[in-house]
Amino acid sequence: MTSFLNPFDSGALGAGPAGPAGPGALSIALVSEHASPLATLGGVDAGGQNVHVACLAGALADRGHRVTVYTRRDATHLPERAALRAGVEVHHVPAGPPEQIPKDELLPHMGEFGRYLARVWRSRPPDLVHSHFWMSGLAALRATRELGLPLLHTYHALGTVKRRHQQFADTSPPKRISLETEVGLGCDRVIATCRDEVAELGRMGVPAAKVGIVPCGVDTDLFTPRGPVAERGDQRHQVLQLGRLVPRKGAAVSVAALAELPETELVVVGGPPAERLDQDPEIRRLRTLARETGVADRVRFTGGVPSADVPSLLRAADVVLCPADYEPFGIVPLEAMACGRPVVASAVGGQLDTVADPATGRLVPPRDPAALARAVAELLGDSVLREASGEAGRRRVLRRYDWGQVAAATEAAYCEVLDAKPVVTRAGAV
Repeated sequence: MTSFLNPFDSGALGAGPAGPAGPGALSIALVSEHASPLATLGGVDAGGQNVHVACLAGALADRGHRVTVYTRRDATHLPERAALRAGVEVHHVPAGPPEQIPKDELLPHMGEFGRYLARVWRSRPPDLVHSHFWMSGLAALRATRELGLPLLHTYHALGTVKRRHQQFADTSPPKRISLETEVGLGCDRVIATCRDEVAELGRMGVPAAKVGIVPCGVDTDLFTPRGPVAERGDQRHQVLQLGRLVPRKGAAVSVAALAELPETELVVVGGPPAERLDQDPEIRRLRTLARETGVADRVRFTGGVPSADVPSLLRAADVVLCPADYEPFGIVPLEAMACGRPVVASAVGGQLDTVADPATGRLVPPRDPAALARAVAELLGDSVLREASGEAGRRRVLRRYDWGQVAAATEAAYCEVLDAKPVVTRAGAV
């Protein structure tokens, strides 16, 4: 039976030396069909997965491995290969037209993606493949089956959860759930990011023996309590919501809660660039709600911002809000805690693992503005409590979610798969 890499076991993460522990230098292929590590963050399809792939690749390179990230070429100006940093290369795969396509419309191009991977890997095979998101898993499964390569998979989000919450608004391909199950059964190992995902995979029929947990990570050198602080407004308190500006992230819940939080400004970070905010339908919806609830003068939308500006914005906030309807993992709570800020998050998905209530913040029911307002008001009303929660959050992140620890745990999963995989010679003999 496969052992779990449990993020709640202090011995599971961060063990071993800073460099490669057992396998020596590996050639690792990360497949991320829509989430390029080079993408600008904040768009509808550019968020936590892009950060995860970029940071995991870098942390694995820091452990001495050679990493290539395979992502779809979605613009004509992109080169075939581009260096992300020392030890990490991005390979743009020609699959479908070289233009932006919503991720839910990419499935017809995954056969072409998989055939391209097989052609590239036939002459220079990686030691192992780690796919990210279900469509990447389909493309990687095609190539690894043909070539006999080890395959690990991280879903980042599951169709069963999306369909349950979005119902008729779900734009995923109809076959998504069955294809996700095919990936889970066909790969050598599933690397889940939280306990909630493990339970969901079990209901899908993916055996627990194939699943281990390695959480997402955060850059604790970039996200730190020390450093520049963004300019604040003239209200006594400031709360902040950061992330993709889509309805399921719950910004409407934060706007509605603001009516119960006097002398407080809400800063919403994400979405299109500031100059295009007026054309964005979600911004227009949120502005209408703010006017209807009488808080329009206390809500500020920044639009998408460069990733380098995010830590200073987090440090300026008294409390960070993460009120998503559902959240497969959620990077923002980690970033906020790493900056020493308390978090009030909905009690869903990965946030059940990352936010420790009451130590590092509060967990509240999703879609409940009143509950969100009560939790935030408790923290805003007690500066000593806010400081203690922020310090506890920073300690929790350093102990469990630093990218060095996450890379070590991921490497351990790679080693288990490699140790169990028969070695096939070029002649096909074991």
